[in-house]
Amino acid sequence: MASEKLRVGVIGVGFGATVQIPGFQSEGWDVVAVCSRRQERASKTAADFSIPHVYTDYQQMVERDDLDAISIVTPNSLHLPMTKAALQAGKHVLCDKPMAMDQSEAKEMLDIALETGLTAMIAHEFRFAPQRAYMKELLNEGFIGDFRLAALELLQGPRTVQDTKPVGWASDPTQGGGFMVALGSHFIDALRHLLGEITGVSGTLAILDPDRIDDSGALVRSEADDAFSFTASFAQGGQATMTGTREAPFGEGAKFKIYGSDGALSAPHPWFNPPPDGKVYGARLGDEDLRELPMPGKFLPFEDDRDHRLPSFRLLLREFARGIREGSSPSPNFYDGYRCQKVLDAIKESSSTGRWVDIAEE
Repeated sequence: MASEKLRVGVIGVGFGATVQIPGFQSEGWDVVAVCSRRQERASKTAADFSIPHVYTDYQQMVERDDLDAISIVTPNSLHLPMTKAALQAGKHVLCDKPMAMDQSEAKEMLDIALETGLTAMIAHEFRFAPQRAYMKELLNEGFIGDFRLAALELLQGPRTVQDTKPVGWASDPTQGGGFMVALGSHFIDALRHLLGEITGVSGTLAILDPDRIDDSGALVRSEADDAFSFTASFAQGGQATMTGTREAPFGEGAKFKIYGSDGALSAPHPWFNPPPDGKVYGARLGDEDLRELPMPGKFLPFEDDRDHRLPSFRLLLREFARGIREGSSPSPNFYDGYRCQKVLDAIKESSSTGRWVDIAEE
């Protein structure tokens, strides 16, 4: 297979069409088929990217014998059945984050992946963003000494008067909606990747702007959180705090600060996601102040200005392809997705009970 073109079918044409299909094609994959529940959206995407086969039924698509892999880019409530169908059909899987609706679903997905031995990864592409990758290297080199504290913020919001938002699946927690699972999951994965296993949390979820408009024009209420905060402890010691919302007018974006016994690192960015040109600042005891640390070129080996998420996603795809060819599941894999899901579930439990929730190591 080393010299053969890998072939993929993509389920979902939102992020799937904006980032994933362009990413697969740029990395030399053959995108054979695309699937959406709406025929017109699937057909338009296929025409836009010269994809030969269109489906509205994912079960039919995953049974094709000319596909090596399936990429799942759908509401979270569909991840389990789609992943099961793909793995049981002998296809490698790249599943969007968060992995599932809860840890029991995530564990079922993990177990099936382990049983089949197929490559199974989660689309936590921002592990490969230059900021996060460089921070990981600096931490491994002992730049800050012993880890003590991480402080994270993700504050975004409007700058003009906004119309009431339309209702959608993201407003419905039964379909996997909510700001914490959508964006918080990326930051939880980053904390695990950079600082190790999370062993306990306390947290709070909130709905700051519940008003939505349905298809009839009636005012309805969103039941999905749009704000969250949590404190987390780590197996290696130390703790992290995070506050996030999309309802903070003039919010300044993200701040990611890590403090240790000997120094500090900081990786701010102005929007939800770390950009390709993100900067890392650092200082060690004895320095006058934080300073920009020159970014090694190896963390951004190419440019792709079509979408700021594409460089990181394409680097993730290189790991996915390597896993398929070597018979492994590189990180971020289904175990990483399962552990992230356990943290998400624990924050939800803490929010409903008001108690600290321990997360067992495995």
